[in-house]
Amino acid sequence: MYWMGVDIGTGGTRALVADAAGREIAAVTAPHEEILMEHPLWAEQRPENWFDAAALAIRGVLAKAGASGSEIRGVGLSGQMHGLVLLDRAGAAIRPALIWCDRRSQPQVDAINARLGEERILESIANPVLTGFTLPRLLWVRDREPGHFERVRRMLLPKDYIRFRLTGEFATDVSDASGTALLDVVHRRWSSAMVDGLGLDRGILPQVYESSDLTGTVSRQGAELTGLAAGTPVVAGAGDQAAGAVGNGIVEPGIVSCTLGTSGVVFAHTETPSWDPRGRVHTFCHAVRNKWHVMGVTQGAGLSLQWFRNQLAPGASYGALMDEASTAPAGSQGLF
Repeated sequence: MYWMGVDIGTGGTRALVADAAGREIAAVTAPHEEILMEHPLWAEQRPENWFDAAALAIRGVLAKAGASGSEIRGVGLSGQMHGLVLLDRAGAAIRPALIWCDRRSQPQVDAINARLGEERILESIANPVLTGFTLPRLLWVRDREPGHFERVRRMLLPKDYIRFRLTGEFATDVSDASGTALLDVVHRRWSSAMVDGLGLDRGILPQVYESSDLTGTVSRQGAELTGLAAGTPVVAGAGDQAAGAVGNGIVEPGIVSCTLGTSGVVFAHTETPSWDPRGRVHTFCHAVRNKWHVMGVTQGAGLSLQWFRNQLAPGASYGALMDEASTAPAGSQGLF
């Protein structure tokens, strides 16, 4: 028997099969389409493309592992955080998702702060509201695309859209929900102060679970599209940073990680919820039950390197760029 993890990244979706001891048996990544950047500060992806990639990766990893869908005992999900997926009554995506690096919603951030007050917001969700979070993106759609907003029946995060396509269930986990600016991080539930204070329909929000909780099983349609067996359990999973922290053993105090991918994150486990009154770091629920974490984030790490390569050294490999950079002395021309 095996276990499967599915991670919905920015550049692609990865499926991994592990045995009961946690040893990797096989892994396959299916790429996503390029990020849609129609205007400055905009960044969008099509949720349907995420699921197409997930189905390819799942079928690919089953074949690579030489396993049948019936040999998978359970599926866990992780993925890019903060993305806004809006579904209509039929469960279809209304528009492309506004993803984590989209920065168009500063006017909505300002409006939220003016309406609720920054101090009340910190007390409600243990974090300031930032353009990187899901809530101001939702309000951007409400303000700028009212026709789309009127059709909204569900709001999901990226990995939770994959869950919906696999199981038909609308669910999320506490770690990913922490990045929406709608979760009461201390009490691990949706914040009435934020939802009601902004006049939002609570019915569009998915049910919140702890990361290890069962959230549903693979449906017949999900099985047909992916090769998994109908009835396979799917657990809540976690946002990418919390999930990676569990894998790195950051599940007790005193351990900190620095992760550089598309973005860059410094992450530390905490036993109790505590937040910076100045809002300089995030305080989120951990994927570990009844634990929390703090993290600092820069939105452009590998993404900035990709921009540099594409604009100034098209066709160059990242390895060649690293080799060239290594020949320059530290602090060249006063660089820090």
